[in-house]
Amino acid sequence: MAWYREWFGAEYLELYAHRDLDEARVHVGFVEHVLGATAPRTVLDLACGAGRHTEVMRQRGWRAVGVDLSITLLAERPGLPRVGADMRALPFAAESFDWVLNFFTSFGYFESERENFLVLEEVARVLRAGGSLVIDLLNPEPTLAGLRPGERRELEGRSVEIERWYDAGRGRINKRIRLVSPEEPPRTFLESVRAYRHEEVAQGLRWAGLELAASYGNFSAEPYSSESERMILVARKPISAESSSDPRAPRGTR
Repeated sequence: MAWYREWFGAEYLELYAHRDLDEARVHVGFVEHVLGATAPRTVLDLACGAGRHTEVMRQRGWRAVGVDLSITLLAERPGLPRVGADMRALPFAAESFDWVLNFFTSFGYFESERENFLVLEEVARVLRAGGSLVIDLLNPEPTLAGLRPGERRELEGRSVEIERWYDAGRGRINKRIRLVSPEEPPRTFLESVRAYRHEEVAQGLRWAGLELAASYGNFSAEPYSSESERMILVARKPISAESSSDPRAPRGTR
């Protein structure tokens, strides 16, 4: 079974409990700053998880809806408008959203490049002409330079053993999480994310018919560099999408 179908459950929520509403408010404030003060009509929180960003957007009066594959995460914060779906096949009509927001390195999950870039094509499909995508990714160089091979924590009465490594052949950063508790057998989960370089994502956006508008290195809106903390890209769907699509883009059946 693919790692992302197993990992995003109760254990994930415990390990990442520090990713809270305060952090989400910073992220949403950044989006307001870089996309403009005019409130969007509709926003998609892509790979919304437990819905912290969706909640903040709704608090600001935005018509935001989240989408995620994990039913466990979607069960958090009941009452928020969220949908269970695979981001390679979004269950929305074409041109449904003014903005699509993708936070916390939720791109690059899939094994093949075609599957990952299909996500960008789906984003382009559901964006209205003139709409914007904000995609928040890890920045490969500083991430690899600071990669900690091993770590051990105590969490909610159990030990958490974390192993990290980089698969250079596949360009993926991997994390193995082993949970050890006196009450139950050890359980092991995996995270694996493709560490895309800036130029690779920019090319994927062009293939999908989106125009890269800006690149930032953090949520303080500082300019991006290879040494930046994050790699946050802003792309826009042109008014005439056909005129900007790259004829060299790889195409495939869904």
